[in-house]
Amino acid sequence: MEFEIEKVLPNGLGRVGEIKTAHGVIKTPAFLAVGTRGYVRFLSAADLAEIDVQAMLCNGYHLRRQAPGIAKFGGLAKVPAEFWQAESINGKGEDASASVIAAGIWQGPTVTDSGGFQVMSLGSGLGKVVSMEKERHVTNTAHKERLAHVTEKGVEFVDPFDGRPDFIGPEESMQIQCQIGADIHMSFDELTSLADSYEYNIEAMERTERWAKRSLAEHLKHRDDLGYRQNLYAVLQGGRWEDLRRQTARNLAKMQIEGIGFDGFGLGGAFLKEDLGEILRWCDEELPMEKPRHLLGLSHPDDILIGAEMGADTFDCVAPMREARHGKIYTRDGNFNLRKMADSGEPLEKNCDCSTCAAGWTRGGLRAMWRSGEAEQKAKYYNLASAHNLRFIVRLTEEIRQSMLRGDFDEYKKDFLARYNAGVI
Repeated sequence: MEFEIEKVLPNGLGRVGEIKTAHGVIKTPAFLAVGTRGYVRFLSAADLAEIDVQAMLCNGYHLRRQAPGIAKFGGLAKVPAEFWQAESINGKGEDASASVIAAGIWQGPTVTDSGGFQVMSLGSGLGKVVSMEKERHVTNTAHKERLAHVTEKGVEFVDPFDGRPDFIGPEESMQIQCQIGADIHMSFDELTSLADSYEYNIEAMERTERWAKRSLAEHLKHRDDLGYRQNLYAVLQGGRWEDLRRQTARNLAKMQIEGIGFDGFGLGGAFLKEDLGEILRWCDEELPMEKPRHLLGLSHPDDILIGAEMGADTFDCVAPMREARHGKIYTRDGNFNLRKMADSGEPLEKNCDCSTCAAGWTRGGLRAMWRSGEAEQKAKYYNLASAHNLRFIVRLTEEIRQSMLRGDFDEYKKDFLARYNAGVI
């Protein structure tokens, strides 16, 4: 993998660049479509190409049992349609209709997460957020109710789908990801909760650093197994505390095994939305400029704008497609819900360049399809709405890139957010 920086913002953090991988180039800033099980729900590879998606993020936890089979084909980019059809038919897939699969499998750059977030969210202690205003409104899951437990070795958990006990640690996560064969992997980390104390965040951060070193050691054994170089990002934790964020960034930046370090960095953690910019600044002021950074799990426009400004190069989140399935439609003039759009003849968004808007679909027309009791109609709605929302976010990152190259990013950010926030429904 190579990362070339084309231009840097005056703040010394935000930048425009290119990440060159074995399966293609990612022009940054860029938003990655989330294909949890190796494909994006209700969108074919042809749809993704039309949306101008550059890369896809898949889930190491959800693909852990399919990983050996994927490896036999030589990685995600070489898995035939029949493999996914069999997974769907056997009940292991995720809404992979034959029509979507038949349109082709994604063969561009891919990223996998470590599975750490998924096993932690099973109940190792991640808090239930009652309010985002103050941490006192967040409580952790009671110990007896947890399905996952953290040890120094890794995370022991109970699979919520089949009730089987399971385990993932740094070594297992690296083996899974290297079998899946994505271009970029994430080190195994412990995600803390907003309710966790400063003292526990120190403990978890230090454990995450030990896990990062174990991840790197195991990754080096397998990164070339499929015939091309697979790359590893270290994931930063440290909660909402500046000293922890800066310390772990410095530690991970210099971490090496036999002279080999991480290829990039994942920016993760639980924190209040209003702290995002500061936390990214703390991290990115310490991380090496020449290596790419991925902001995990955020897709709201203001988050992406702040993230790009503060040095994040790529982004991912399932929200654009998930919210589309629940009737939420993104527009430059704010988001709206189709529940309120019965009989509306308005387009989804004026001057939108997505295929759904180009085909002339109206708000009322999509609402009728969404509310239909017919499975075929609903699947079509999911495709059309998902394509629109995903294109909205992808286009945002394209426009951010162009504004940075032109030198008017600050003006673009101000104008976009003024219009977007004024119209939110």
